[in-house]
Amino acid sequence: MPDHVHFFAMPQLEAKSLRAMMRDWKKWTMRRLVEEARVAAPVWQAEFFDHVLRSRTSYAEKWRYARDNPVRAGLVAQPDDWPFQGEIETFRISD
Repeated sequence: MPDHVHFFAMPQLEAKSLRAMMRDWKKWTMRRLVEEARVAAPVWQAEFFDHVLRSRTSYAEKWRYARDNPVRAGLVAQPDDWPFQGEIETFRISD
């Protein structure tokens, strides 16, 4: 999406807190966008919104919501037409 991003993350042992991970990710991506895409800073809002996925149903609902975002915004006709979507790894969530 041109004005926000959705991504799914799973906690790992001894990983950074979600707040620290988001802070560092925003810094890194802002630096790259400013340098390479000549986007004016600031790029991201100060806050972020998280949602805990507690079941396969919840995961599927949120995944569909994120995939359908560009369609709802009128940017593409089908979710698969959006070039900035996909999975690196599929999470296994038990009910």
